[in-house]
Amino acid sequence: AHIIQKFKIHGTVANLPGRGRRRKIDDKSKRRIIRMVTKEPRKTSKEIQGELHAQGTSVSDHTIRRCCSQSGLHGRRPRRTPLLKANHKKARLEYAKLHVDKPQSFWENVPWTDETKMELFAKAHQLDVHRRKNEAYLEKNTVPTVKHGGGSVMFWGCFAASGTGCLESVQGTMKSQDYQGILERNVLASVRKLGLSRRSWVLQQDNDPKHG
Repeated sequence: AHIIQKFKIHGTVANLPGRGRRRKIDDKSKRRIIRMVTKEPRKTSKEIQGELHAQGTSVSDHTIRRCCSQSGLHGRRPRRTPLLKANHKKARLEYAKLHVDKPQSFWENVPWTDETKMELFAKAHQLDVHRRKNEAYLEKNTVPTVKHGGGSVMFWGCFAASGTGCLESVQGTMKSQDYQGILERNVLASVRKLGLSRRSWVLQQDNDPKHG
């Protein structure tokens, strides 16, 4: 009788999928988790679990991570970006507005130069951030870096639209005279290597005091 009734209702006697296990969190708790992660992307699932437990909701950290993932907030390593102050951002915006109408041929003849420090030993602990796609460089999802501290090796290098130029290791503390020597040894060689126009190339550098 049960099989006949099942066929009349569902049109089949095959085993039907069940309703599954009851959800551990409701829609209200899910929205609360998303708000927490969106506001503080570096907040861990354990920290969220503790806050929810204090509010009377008992849920595992695995469920919290799955909830974030289903909402597009995947755990990612934060991108490392320069530590920019307000005046730095203002200067970069003014530079972009000043050169926004430059043709592509202009940018193809610009060698970009900078110095960077490579850490000899990686950091022992790395926190993840929960972010959505294409939000890697939002300020709250990045780790600001400064050019000092730790055991490291400094390099000077350059690149252009056609590829990378020369690379030189900087010995000791780089001063203005050291920087000028690096330019003398590497700029013209890089221009030839990159195939830039010898009459119209423009060297680009930042406003580091030692560049004066």
